[in-house]
Amino acid sequence: MTDTNHDDPFMRTALNLARQAWGNTHPNPMVGAVVVEDGKIVAEGFHAQDGGPHAERLALAKLGRAPKPGATLYVTLEPCSTHGRTGACCDAIRESGIRRVVVGATDPNPDHAGKGFEVLRAAGVEVVAGVLERECADLNLIFNHWIARRTPLMAAKVAVTLDGKIACRTGESRWITGEASRADVHHWRRYFPGIAVGAMTILKDNPRLTARPEGGEEWCPRRFVFDGLLRTVSDKILPHVYTDAHRERTVVVTTPHGGMGYVRKLRDLGIAVWVMDSSTQRVNFADFRRRCAEEKITGVYVEGGAQLVSEIIRAKQLDYLFSYRAPVLFADDKARSAFGGLRPERLDQAVRLADVRNETFGDDSLMRGRVVYPEKLLLDETVFSLR
Repeated sequence: MTDTNHDDPFMRTALNLARQAWGNTHPNPMVGAVVVEDGKIVAEGFHAQDGGPHAERLALAKLGRAPKPGATLYVTLEPCSTHGRTGACCDAIRESGIRRVVVGATDPNPDHAGKGFEVLRAAGVEVVAGVLERECADLNLIFNHWIARRTPLMAAKVAVTLDGKIACRTGESRWITGEASRADVHHWRRYFPGIAVGAMTILKDNPRLTARPEGGEEWCPRRFVFDGLLRTVSDKILPHVYTDAHRERTVVVTTPHGGMGYVRKLRDLGIAVWVMDSSTQRVNFADFRRRCAEEKITGVYVEGGAQLVSEIIRAKQLDYLFSYRAPVLFADDKARSAFGGLRPERLDQAVRLADVRNETFGDDSLMRGRVVYPEKLLLDETVFSLR
């Protein structure tokens, strides 16, 4: 096995470059690239936005000359081998004279995976793949899911106590986790093109659902409100998401049971309304995902409440989970739990996380990973009232 430890620092620089485009490249991936000569970085590039030049081409263009013998190109994702809007990066690499390329993650597109490596090696270029592969793949959770499945990544966030509670029996919940965890939530809000909550969260908390990073500008994703009965429209005082400067970014997802009068009221306010066919007052999440795919919305970050997240899990439509845990213990059966609606009878019937990553924010911990469902998901049909 080739020792690539000396390649790690350069790949980390490429990763940091890629992160400068955090949330700006959908439906494309974030990619960073650096050119190294004699152990020093001499050119850098990153893919800044959809339709813009790719990281490899930018780095080579910034070099502005033929690379020295022995130069290496580091790139976080396998160079593309097909001609899109910007041309195949493999062609640019061959034409540049670079004879060594170090890559982080393999292209997740099953139709293209490994093809770039083959093209470069056939041209006499040494290819070293898999350097910091896990970190490079983790950079593009949404792209990896979208390019392989053509459906949006449905992720959810919960903030819980040590015993898995999201609120006291009185409903008090601010704040279970600390400032560092909440700042990380805003970081992820900026990454996802869509954010979603249920009607009860709107009525109880009246959230803004924008990304407000410390020292940065407020940014608004597409905001989805799941409200099968349009209860959020019935009050005289409308919530922030229907009246603020970003209201054109709000979409209410409802059913025919909500009433066309409320639908017209929302549309008169400039709010988009998606009326999804349903025999009950609950939105069909598979239909919602298909509509998102049609609209090229590649990822949705669900922030609750507990009933909405649990219903998405019951429907086996949640792909990824962020679980922030605070060093707080309620030890109260009447406190509100983060999840409900399942009744596994054995461990192999439980929902699990895979590709798990653990991080620490102040005194809090974050466990995040891909949701894996058991072969048969056992449901408790007695726990949910209609939403």
